[in-house]
Amino acid sequence: MPQMPEQNRSSERWSRLRVYLWQRPVMLALMTALAVLFFLLVTGLTRAYQAQRRSLGNRWYERGVADLNSQRFDAAVTDFRAALLYSRDNYNYQLNLAEALLGMNHTAEASVYLMNLWDRQPEDGLVNLELARITAQKGQAQQAIRHYHDAVYAAWPPQSEGLRQKARLELIDLLLRNNENQKAQAELIAMSENADDDPEQHRVLGDLFVRAGDYQHAFTEYRLSLKTDPRNAKALAGLGLAAYQLGRYPLAQQYLGEAMKSDPSDSASAERWKTTALILCMDPFRRQITMAERNRRVVEAFSTAGQRLEKCASSNGNGPRAGGQQPDLSQEWSSLKPQISVRGLQLNPDLTERAMDLVFRVERETSSSCGPPAGPDLALLLLSNLHEGNSF
Repeated sequence: MPQMPEQNRSSERWSRLRVYLWQRPVMLALMTALAVLFFLLVTGLTRAYQAQRRSLGNRWYERGVADLNSQRFDAAVTDFRAALLYSRDNYNYQLNLAEALLGMNHTAEASVYLMNLWDRQPEDGLVNLELARITAQKGQAQQAIRHYHDAVYAAWPPQSEGLRQKARLELIDLLLRNNENQKAQAELIAMSENADDDPEQHRVLGDLFVRAGDYQHAFTEYRLSLKTDPRNAKALAGLGLAAYQLGRYPLAQQYLGEAMKSDPSDSASAERWKTTALILCMDPFRRQITMAERNRRVVEAFSTAGQRLEKCASSNGNGPRAGGQQPDLSQEWSSLKPQISVRGLQLNPDLTERAMDLVFRVERETSSSCGPPAGPDLALLLLSNLHEGNSF
């Protein structure tokens, strides 16, 4: 068989090589296109799957929110657990599940979720508020105070601003229950600076200032409350109490009287009004009274103090309790008694100061050694606090 010429063989090899070189990029392009197509298909399916999971999670979450708002806590727990099956790390799902668990009093389980959320977002106001409530309930006061502080100064959304005020009120109540009155006063002052014109808000602030022992700020808050609601019985009683504690007895009598008219069942205001009336009738240092009236009041006060000494001695077995100075006071009172009369005070006005100084010392000493006073003795004790350190 004749062999092909070398030239023909070379031509045939070149032709085959060109076909191969043309087919290879085509195959590569086809394979690449198929790979891209499969990738897009898988990505689309994955996204569709994730979207379906998100949709199912959101559906359960919305059901949970509705149940939570209706206080169907057991149903809400089931709903939020179902939602978490589709998004295990979803922050809102976990937070609302913790809220539902708290509604069922499952505090321990809720704490686990809340601590996990706090680790993720320690500045979250609602998480800190719930942790503060839980730790306060456990008696962990200092930890609760820290969480309340973080809740108060967190960045709350506008629609949740009321929760900031609620957190501060709960913080103040906790501080007062733990006798941290100065810290409570600081929080109250900050709260009052941001208060609006709501009379009830000012009344509540007044009540809290009273609990903190800050009667001056309480007086201010009650007056602000009455500015818009002048017949509010609780605010009137509060203002009367604040004036009473500040020693502003004419104002106290006025507002306590108005409180009694608004609420005849207010026995506390009635008792303070009686004491205030006694104070105003017995105070010998009021500028509006005459000299004769002043002398009469000194004689009456001196007699009242003597009776208090006698009763105190009788109740203690003819002697004061340990540490008392009653025998010395009794001797001093008996020594001064012959000089204390309206006539004697007219002849020697300087006796007024001596007599009232003794009266005030008697009332202070017997209040500690013989128990709290009542009636005229209480009025004189309050007068002693009012005039203590004054030059008569």
